[in-house]
Amino acid sequence: MRCPGCGSDAVIRDGCDDTQSYRQRYRCKACASRFDDLTGTVLAGRHQPLRVWVLCLYFMGLNLSNRQIAGELGLCGSDVQAMTELLRRGLVAKAPEVELAGEVEIDEVYVVAGHKGQPAAVAKRGGSGADAGWKARRGAARRRRTSRPSSA
Repeated sequence: MRCPGCGSDAVIRDGCDDTQSYRQRYRCKACASRFDDLTGTVLAGRHQPLRVWVLCLYFMGLNLSNRQIAGELGLCGSDVQAMTELLRRGLVAKAPEVELAGEVEIDEVYVVAGHKGQPAAVAKRGGSGADAGWKARRGAARRRRTSRPSSA
C-alpha cells in the first residue's frame, strides 16, 4: 500500500470509515494524509456502498437500462443516471490509448443497426411468425441425421 499523495510506503492503518465499517482507512507517516481503499479511483468520495457500485457495473454489463438498474438496486433514477455516467467516464479515462503499428488495412463497411421502416427485411430474415418454419427445418434435419439409409 502506497500513499496516493506522496507515494511513500510508510503507511499505517488508521481505523475504519464512520458510515461503512468494512472500508479501512490509512494514514501516511511521511505526509500525515488520510486515505482509504477507494482514494484515487472513480468511486472516491461517493456515499453509496461499494456493493451497490459493483452491482451497478454488473447490470451495465448486462445492458440493463438505468430505469431497470434503479429498480433492481432500489435507488431513484437520477442517482443511477449519475452513477452510470461516472462509471462510463471512469472506464473511458482508464482505457489505454490505441496505437496502430505496421501495415494497417481499412475497408469500407456499412452496418445496418436496425430495420426501422423495412418490415420486408425483417420478414425475410425470419422475424415474427417464422417460428413454425424454423421448427419444421429443425425437425427435418433431425430426421435426416437419425434415419438409416435403405439397403434396397
